[in-house]
Amino acid sequence: MRAFIRRHRKKLLVGLVVLTLLVATPPIAAAVYAWRDDRLARMTTEGPYRATRESLNAHPVPDWFSDAKFGIFIHWGLFSVPGFAPTGNYADVLRSDYDRAMLVHPYAEDYGNAMRDPSTPTAEHHRATYGNLPYEGFKAMFDKGLERWDPNAWAKTFRDSGARYVVLVAKYHDGYALWPTGVRHPHRPGWHSERDIVGELATAVRAQGLRFGVYYSGGVDWTFQRDIVRTLGDYTYARYGDGYADYADAQLRELVIRYKPDLLWNDISWPTGQKRLFSLLADYYNTVPDGVVNDRWQTDSFWRWTMGTTLGRAGFDRLMKWAIADDPEFIDNVTPPAVPHSDFTTPEYTQYDTVRAKKWETTRGIGNSYGFNRMERDQDYASFPDTLLPDFVDAVAKNGNLLLNVGPSGGEGTLPPEQLRRLAGFGRWLDANGAAIYASRPWSRPESEGAHFTLGRDGAVNVILGGPVTGDRVRLAGVQLTGTARLLGDDSPVALTVEGPDTVLTFARPPAPDALKPAIRITPG
Repeated sequence: MRAFIRRHRKKLLVGLVVLTLLVATPPIAAAVYAWRDDRLARMTTEGPYRATRESLNAHPVPDWFSDAKFGIFIHWGLFSVPGFAPTGNYADVLRSDYDRAMLVHPYAEDYGNAMRDPSTPTAEHHRATYGNLPYEGFKAMFDKGLERWDPNAWAKTFRDSGARYVVLVAKYHDGYALWPTGVRHPHRPGWHSERDIVGELATAVRAQGLRFGVYYSGGVDWTFQRDIVRTLGDYTYARYGDGYADYADAQLRELVIRYKPDLLWNDISWPTGQKRLFSLLADYYNTVPDGVVNDRWQTDSFWRWTMGTTLGRAGFDRLMKWAIADDPEFIDNVTPPAVPHSDFTTPEYTQYDTVRAKKWETTRGIGNSYGFNRMERDQDYASFPDTLLPDFVDAVAKNGNLLLNVGPSGGEGTLPPEQLRRLAGFGRWLDANGAAIYASRPWSRPESEGAHFTLGRDGAVNVILGGPVTGDRVRLAGVQLTGTARLLGDDSPVALTVEGPDTVLTFARPPAPDALKPAIRITPG
């Protein structure tokens, strides 16, 4: 052995050096990558929160957010002028046409990306309707429509729907800011509204007694990321572009300072490292102590940079296609990955099956698009009695909120009648049954054979029935309840009888046969 080592010492030494470099290079590169961003981290506030995971995770979820249950999401911007996308279902497109999914899916807010590929339905529509108009040309049309926009009318509509908070998309993937930002755009100066849409809506919403939040597209900005987005790999791991991390950090800080939003709703990912993000979030909590942040803050890293290579994105796409082929329903239940800190999680167009200890918020459009899609008809929108209301009640019973999106048209911000009808449905139902929803918490069990349960702060158990009541009696299987019960819709008494493992409800005045999910409040004693 010694003789062998002496004879091959140089080769062995070279091999050892190569092996050491192979093993050591990735962690060294990752450390250098992180250091370049970490050195820019700094806080600008004094207060109880510091830029550490422990400090941020000590932030309590405020009661207002846990109590609110129902919020309105607003996707509105330049894409609302053309308001076009193919109809259908996003998950179905991923299953049937993965390699072009981000170009042909039904989200009309992605018009600016889809129109760049001349073979897409969006590009065909654009040529036929607008000729050679660039996407930037919609700015003048949007501004003209803004002359007729009434933020106070919006705010009243949202209050009447029973919503308790509103989240406006302040900047979507097209990079267009809905406020007169003072942060200079290095590639597209003036790419923002001159009218303070964010500020005006914040004032109007708060005047109605609602909370106000902002959405910011931290992970995607096509004014920095110039390549056409075709696949989920392109979408999730697009390179951020030079200067984007500083730009996004400055813009979000500007939003916090100017408008003090009650929610920070970031999307996709975040372009800085964790240390800079923690500084931003600590400054936010010191500025808005009872604010909340969502969970879509996957930070930049050397690993993400690697995934952004052509090989990395191709590998991700191959894996996704394999997963979908193996289980076509897999894509229906994807939720954002866990991050070191968030106040609530955000499953999209899906829900959790059980009560979650951590607060959560399911988000969805009323239809299959978030932005206004003029191609959608009433049948393309979710049914209020069959989908929207049942999913809302199910979420609340399991410690969730519903953030329901509206997509106004054009710069004038007209809410489509199909959406208004469904908002009015929420308003009517919550006006009658809101005492079983607002300020409630999960009970010991969330549901039983279609009925859902919530717990009031006073210890009252709320029973939200699953279907219409026929006759004057309803049996709750496997649930034993005692106390004084009243029907929330008209405050009429309901008698409780325990029969073995079940409870029978007998109504003095039964709900109308067409009453949707009537609720009964049972106070102990």
